[in-house]
Amino acid sequence: MTIRVVVAGVTGRMGQALVRAASETQDVAVVGGVGRRRVGEDVGLVAGCGPLGVPVMGSLEEALDQTNPHVLVELSTAEAAPEHVEAALRRGLPAVVGTTGIEPRRLEELAGLARERGLGLVVAPNFAIGAVLLMRFAEEAARYFPAVEIIELHHGQKRDAPSGTALETARRVAAARGPGGAEAAASGEQALARGLSVQGVPVHSVRLPGLVAHQEVIFGLDGQTLTLRHDATTRDAFMPGLLLAIRRVQSLQGPVFGLDPLLFPTEPSSSGQGPVPGQ
Repeated sequence: MTIRVVVAGVTGRMGQALVRAASETQDVAVVGGVGRRRVGEDVGLVAGCGPLGVPVMGSLEEALDQTNPHVLVELSTAEAAPEHVEAALRRGLPAVVGTTGIEPRRLEELAGLARERGLGLVVAPNFAIGAVLLMRFAEEAARYFPAVEIIELHHGQKRDAPSGTALETARRVAAARGPGGAEAAASGEQALARGLSVQGVPVHSVRLPGLVAHQEVIFGLDGQTLTLRHDATTRDAFMPGLLLAIRRVQSLQGPVFGLDPLLFPTEPSSSGQGPVPGQ
C-alpha cells in the first residue's frame, strides 16, 4: 500500500528533500503540501524533481480535507508545528515531527493526545542515522569519560540554539555519567565563553552559511581525548530515517521520541521514554 503523506513546511529545505526522496520510492507518496511561500505551485517543481500534480496549499486544513492522507509530516516552524500536529491527531492521523524548538509543555500535550487516541507520533531531533548512532556512542563513552563538551554547527537560518540534537545528546550524556560528572560552574565572562550548560554539559552553538548540520562531542581524561563527530553535508542524510518513521508511525499506538525505538526496537531507550524537552 502506498502511504499518502501531507508535508507541512513543504517549501523548506527539508520539505523539498522529502518530496524528492518520496518521488523515488514505491511506497511513499506526497499527496499534499503546505507552505507559506509559492502557494499554488507544483510541489515537485518547487523541489526540483519534476511535476507531481500536487499544489502547495496555504493551510493545513485545506490539505487534509482534499487529499485523504495517511500521515502528516511536520517540518515547518516551532510556532506552527503544535497546531498542525494537534489538528492531525484530532482527525485520527498519525504524525512524524522533525521540527525543533517546540515548547516542552506543548510536546507533553501532543504526546498525551497521541496516547489518548492510540495514534502514532514520532518526534525526533535528528533523522540522520549517523547522528542517532553518535548519541548512543556518546552515552557509552560518558560512562568512562565524565568530562565532555559539545559543539554543534548549523546553517545560518536555523532558528533554535542549541539544536535539539545537542540538547538530547547532553541529556543522555549527563544521565549516563551519573552524579559527580558535572563541570565546575564558570562565572562572569567565562560563563558566556563556556557555552550553555545543559545538565552540567557545556554546549556551544555555531551558525554559519555553508554549513548544514554537524555535531562534535569531545571527551577528556588525563592523557587522552576522545572525539565523536557526525556531519550531514546535505539534507539527503535525513531521508532514510525520515522515511523509516513514515513507514512505521501507523503501526505505533502512542508517542516515541527519537529514532532509537524504531532502529533498535528490542532495546530500552532513554529517548523513547518521554518527550524531548526543548526538542
